[in-house]
Amino acid sequence: MAKIVFSPELPEPSLKTLRARCSRLARALKECASDGKTTQQEIARFREDLRSIGAHASIDELKLLVSLNVIADLVASGWTLGIVRSGIRLSFDDSKEMRSKDYVRERHLLERDAQLQEASVREFICGMERRRLTPRGWHSIFSVMRDGRALANELSCISKLDDSAARSARLAEVIQPYLQFVRTDELCPHTGLLLSDIWRYFRHTWVTAYRSVPGRSMMILVRDAAAPNHPVIGIAALGSAVVQQSVRDAWIGWDSSGALQRLLLLSPQRLTKWTFQQVEEYVGGIYTRDLIRRGLLARREITTPTPDTVKRLRDASIEAMAEHRNHPEKSVHKTVKDESRMSLADWQTRAETSLFRAKRCKLLGDLLEIRHILNEAFAGACTHRDHENVLARRDVQAAISRLCRLAKGERVGINIMDVTVCGAVAPYNALLGGKLACLLLCSPEVGKEYADRYGSQPSLIASCMKGAPVIRQPRLLVLGTTSLYGQNSSQYNRLKIPADLVGGKAGDTVAYRELGLSVGYGSFHLSTETVDVMSVLLGRVSGGRRVNSIFGEGVNPLMRKIREALDFVGMPSEDILRHGNQRIVYGVALASNIQDVFLGLDKNPKYLLPQADAREMTQRIASFWRERWLSPRILRPDITEQVAAHTLDFPVTHGARVTLPLDDFDEQFSLFH
Repeated sequence: MAKIVFSPELPEPSLKTLRARCSRLARALKECASDGKTTQQEIARFREDLRSIGAHASIDELKLLVSLNVIADLVASGWTLGIVRSGIRLSFDDSKEMRSKDYVRERHLLERDAQLQEASVREFICGMERRRLTPRGWHSIFSVMRDGRALANELSCISKLDDSAARSARLAEVIQPYLQFVRTDELCPHTGLLLSDIWRYFRHTWVTAYRSVPGRSMMILVRDAAAPNHPVIGIAALGSAVVQQSVRDAWIGWDSSGALQRLLLLSPQRLTKWTFQQVEEYVGGIYTRDLIRRGLLARREITTPTPDTVKRLRDASIEAMAEHRNHPEKSVHKTVKDESRMSLADWQTRAETSLFRAKRCKLLGDLLEIRHILNEAFAGACTHRDHENVLARRDVQAAISRLCRLAKGERVGINIMDVTVCGAVAPYNALLGGKLACLLLCSPEVGKEYADRYGSQPSLIASCMKGAPVIRQPRLLVLGTTSLYGQNSSQYNRLKIPADLVGGKAGDTVAYRELGLSVGYGSFHLSTETVDVMSVLLGRVSGGRRVNSIFGEGVNPLMRKIREALDFVGMPSEDILRHGNQRIVYGVALASNIQDVFLGLDKNPKYLLPQADAREMTQRIASFWRERWLSPRILRPDITEQVAAHTLDFPVTHGARVTLPLDDFDEQFSLFH
């Protein structure tokens, strides 16, 4: 049984209000069963009362509002509310049964359904379902759904064919998958609908709420060329990889111990050369002109630093960060539409802001400390034996490990992408179309699109650190993802492509590998309404904010913002953010030498799948999916019955249609046909 007991840092009148409101909620929840009301109805009523406080309240009232909203979120997630002498008590049954798939799914649906009740979202959904005149005629979102009954009839006929070759040939005619990449303002060539709107509509059918993500992202549609209007088979999205993922890093081998062990296999001379080269490259990527001008650094100290040099830079970093929190200079950091057109002066202006001066001083201090350690350790080391002895020193190995962490920080945003969305829509979900979407993400066509999209785009943080545009070659080498639930995912389970079956080398395999469990830490159980109130509170706090939602402040600004608000209110942020919903972490290696490429030992990746004809490789992967999963699937009558259940005849009863909650209105409607 997990338990949290806390008392927010509120004045006495607010504490009395908090206890009184929580007491009423606790009593109402106990009476739910006898009154025929649900827990969620009581929580909704509780939230409605909170809205009377208003966004123009005082800071103390906003702190009270944050406290009550967080309590409502936790109660909605299954926590039991109680009032004790020392404050508020929240307890949770963390047994295996309470971590079941059904329980976690219900918690996600709470947030998703709340989003679907927003007026703007309902308007978008209904607008997509309403037929309208486009450059391609009269269309709606139903135009890109496939009628299940017609598809089921075709599949049933194919299943009766005795000859496997004939069955494969017919399947290739009935379902012809291909990839379509969603770009800004691009229209569907078959319906005239915005591709981004098509993708967003189907995303609203997922269990989780739709949220945009910062950083690099790619939205992908899997379409079917075998039917009119090329209906959507599934959707996928790639986003910037999570920087800290311990089980993934251990699998790659660039965690501190794994990377060090790999490097220690090198000859002493090669490892020594690698170590000094890494320091030189990283130092060369830092803009120092203003630091020298300010007297924080002398030119000679770059090559021959001292402990005083390091201390001076670290002190300057702390001062600059404090300055940034008081005066964040948001206008300078404002994202521009095309960073490739920024001038050298623009990059230098950004580099000299207090935020990036703080980051540059800190990183340069770390690098010069490493350089100082290496300079002293290797002074006078000439022979092979000398180098062996130096590399065996604990401080030198610690310095090398620090360089490995820098290498990870640089390459995690360039060579790894996380699969943030991936799955099929009806009726293809019954045909294991989700596995098809996952497999197609491994196609060289995805890597090519990634390279084309970001190949000329400067790396924002690296460019601000250098005061000049820095363009890093975006080569996609690893995909990462997690299951939605803390148990094996049927979609990723046993999912692999033997390379020789699609034109690759015998013995090579591209596979979704189960790596371990995540730590169960995050904010999905906190509602959008709660986060909005936190933002209002932080915006009213004097003395400078730690989080200003400026790219470059640090990873995951949402989590940092939530943590800052909880700490300010006096609530236990670590306990509240540790939701305990562990997920299985998966990794996909697209090359055989990912560790050596990430560590800078190899320049070129050895891809597992041929890269020459990317679109042809997509078709080969689709053919492999038809043989491996689709062909056996259609032999089951229950599966074709599931497919046939999705009809586009009016009234539409199709699983790819968004089901809007009916709390605020009687029924969905659309103009179709």
